[in-house]
Amino acid sequence: MVESVTKNRQPVEVLRRIVARAYGDSEVPDGDDFATELGDGFFNVAYRIVLRSGRQAVVKIAPPAGVPVMTCERDIMRNELAAIALLRERTSAPVPGVDCADLTGELVDAAWFAMPLVEGVSLSSLEEAGEVPPEVTEGLRRELGAINRGINEVVGERFGPLVGDGFATWREAFAAMMDDILDDGERVGLDLGVEYDAIRSLLDAHLDALDEVTEPRLVAWDLWPGNVLVRDGRIVGLIDHERALWGDPLIEAGFNGMDLPDFGDPTPFIEGYGLGFVTEPMARRRWLYSIYLVLLMIIETHYRQYPDDGQYHWARGLLAGLIGD
Repeated sequence: MVESVTKNRQPVEVLRRIVARAYGDSEVPDGDDFATELGDGFFNVAYRIVLRSGRQAVVKIAPPAGVPVMTCERDIMRNELAAIALLRERTSAPVPGVDCADLTGELVDAAWFAMPLVEGVSLSSLEEAGEVPPEVTEGLRRELGAINRGINEVVGERFGPLVGDGFATWREAFAAMMDDILDDGERVGLDLGVEYDAIRSLLDAHLDALDEVTEPRLVAWDLWPGNVLVRDGRIVGLIDHERALWGDPLIEAGFNGMDLPDFGDPTPFIEGYGLGFVTEPMARRRWLYSIYLVLLMIIETHYRQYPDDGQYHWARGLLAGLIGD
């Protein structure tokens, strides 16, 4: 069970009211054991719900209104709902729909939504267990690459988050993302192991590599193996779409291993995706995206107050490896 102060856990009585709002009074369970917390998430709290009919659902609840979060995480559930709608309407990706969403704060002090349960195990758990041959998980990563390519074929009008005004260029959008995350860390005095201004100067020196990205593509961004559900040897569900944006497909999680070996060999994903070559500007872009990712992983440890500092030190080491002396 991942512990974080952003997890907005609710008593059974509140979960009953959520079930009634989402599925009707006739589906409200009689006992108190109908809800089980799903423990793998890092930000929102999610419950597996057994309805009175026996049908199963998932209820996902955003952090409490008074808990500080990073700039990129403010009102992030609204972005996820927009992402789910886009993915279901304009792609063939296996994304479960939304049965009910409530952004009013009437039942809970935060946004929430309910969706059908997708039975399956995460690709990350399959890989960690080591109970299936490597060629099976490599095949699943190839399948993920092909699915992700289909997602990236959706074209938008502006760069940046799915909700909001956005930016005319990818350079502006990504620079704003970096400014926000660095400001979040600097505001709380978090030690990155590298000076904040040094990272800003490095970014300024390489932003030109982003200029060849001229078409806003739908980017899932967080399709790491933990958000990929597998059943009977196939991918059956993609979950947790709150970080989706209009941007450069090279920022997708499947490419993380190009600069960060700790994330695994990206070759199967790249093969499935169909990326045939990497130019020098592409490599620089991917490197900038890796820097952003590890900054996010370092700085979120302060805001979420994880019970230990393992991720903080690990991500700091990754940042040092990317930037060097």
